[in-house]
Amino acid sequence: MDLDLTRTVTKLSDGRELIYYDETPGQDRSAADERDLPTVSTTSELRRDPLTGEVTAVAGHRQDRTFLPAADQCPLDPSRPGHLSEIPAADYDVAVFENRFPSLAGDTGRCEVVVFSAEHAASFGALPVSRIRHIVDVWADRTAELASRPGIEYVYCFENRGVEVGVTLHHPHGQIYAFTFVPPRMQKMLDTAVAYHESTGGCVACDTLAEEKAEGSRIITAGEYFTAYVPYAGRWPFQVDIVPNRHVPDLPALTPAERDEVAAIGKECVQRLDALFDGPMPYIGSWYQAPVNTGRVESHLRWQLAALRRAPGKLKYLAGTESGAGAFMNDIRPERAAAMLRGEE
Repeated sequence: MDLDLTRTVTKLSDGRELIYYDETPGQDRSAADERDLPTVSTTSELRRDPLTGEVTAVAGHRQDRTFLPAADQCPLDPSRPGHLSEIPAADYDVAVFENRFPSLAGDTGRCEVVVFSAEHAASFGALPVSRIRHIVDVWADRTAELASRPGIEYVYCFENRGVEVGVTLHHPHGQIYAFTFVPPRMQKMLDTAVAYHESTGGCVACDTLAEEKAEGSRIITAGEYFTAYVPYAGRWPFQVDIVPNRHVPDLPALTPAERDEVAAIGKECVQRLDALFDGPMPYIGSWYQAPVNTGRVESHLRWQLAALRRAPGKLKYLAGTESGAGAFMNDIRPERAAAMLRGEE
């Protein structure tokens, strides 16, 4: 894939792959990992539940993974004298490496960490639009590369933000999981899209977006290429879906102009979430894209920000109905959530 960035592939001391994605060419990425790390040994296995048909990844080796280290011991900071990290360089733009404690590995898939910035105290919404645009290119490149690997059926790019959603490292970063199966939520979305296409000949996401634009009350911002809105039946207190106006299946299919705009809209939406209450909004940012081998025609790309705080000091917990029954209850009307995000309340 042609990118407006420079990619340098190297190895960490235990053999894991590390990729530097630089905004400008000519950066020296020859620094070696001086740590004496043992070879990564995983016990990851996929088990299918006979009652639901859903797959669980069992990875007992992850119990020993790094958990909220002190700021000066962060493994995602650039390496420096006295602190050797996962990234040997003294500085970097964006770095991607194989997770040292992967849920999926080998025949079960692959897990990667995407580090958004060398600055430990940065956050996604505080990054310049140019860096977020750079990250969009990285997501697209990794999606294309991982999708080309034998056995991979779905590439999921996501960001967990905040200890409230289980973050174990504060440094701004996301992850990419390359699954050997289509995860349950994505499969359900695909089934709905395929059934709609077979029934109407159209795209359920395109038609839903048209309805949202016509109704108008849940729109956050509408650009030439992307629209951000709070869905009519959103599950989360402040759920924002950022959807391409054009029918497009995945990140690699986005044009340069579309990538420019989604970077700006993504930053704006995260900033709007952060401005709502008493501090940075905890959220899960998910890219839902077409599976590798099925549903390429019916699938429509979507970037979803699922925000967990419903009021100052109050979180949306997945309790009995959500976790036990899979039935979500939302305490905030999506129309009001959209008005609050637009700054009207």
